[in-house]
Amino acid sequence: MPKKRVLIVYYSYTQQTKTLLKKFIYGLESGGVEVSQERLEPLNPYEFPFRSNIRLAIAMAMTFFQKRMTIKPLAANCFGTWDCIILAGPTWSYHPSGPVLDFLDRYGRDVCGGKKIIPFISCRSYWRLHYWTLKRRLVLYGSEVNKPIVFLHPQKEPWRFIGLILQLRGKMMRRENSWFRHRYPGYGHSKRQGGEAMEEGKKLAIKLRGDWCV
Repeated sequence: MPKKRVLIVYYSYTQQTKTLLKKFIYGLESGGVEVSQERLEPLNPYEFPFRSNIRLAIAMAMTFFQKRMTIKPLAANCFGTWDCIILAGPTWSYHPSGPVLDFLDRYGRDVCGGKKIIPFISCRSYWRLHYWTLKRRLVLYGSEVNKPIVFLHPQKEPWRFIGLILQLRGKMMRRENSWFRHRYPGYGHSKRQGGEAMEEGKKLAIKLRGDWCV
């Protein structure tokens, strides 16, 4: 029996999505699935970290209104035949990121049309509008959109939001014994979530081998 083939199209700004995908891919490949990756690369990416609060505020406002970020052309193999496509990326101000939105506009129908799609979402908290936006667009292309794989940053609010802002401004407190680090141990996803991502990959491999009948 030929191997099942999965394409992962992703964008990762602070590398949180990419870190989870490494574990997820390991789970898929350990289950005998062939995986190809396509990283979306903006022609004019946002700076990181942001050099001022004003620049960060403008960027957050633009992402809230779903401003597109033009991406570089995709590799030719993205337009092939796949048993499943994972569309992965962070939530930006409730919505998919600018590079993912540009991908949907320019390549969504050709790459994803008529295929099984699983959104893979990394976010601080509110992800449902992100998912609904993806689903609404992909259904128009004849895609079968499955239940999303979602990972929330595990820290509690308001520290989760404060930590995000500090990270984007490059001003995260580094001292382990600081009062802030006691409330906010670190930015992003945990090692435990990495293990959960691996298990999600293994479960998807089983479903693919069973033609989604498991």
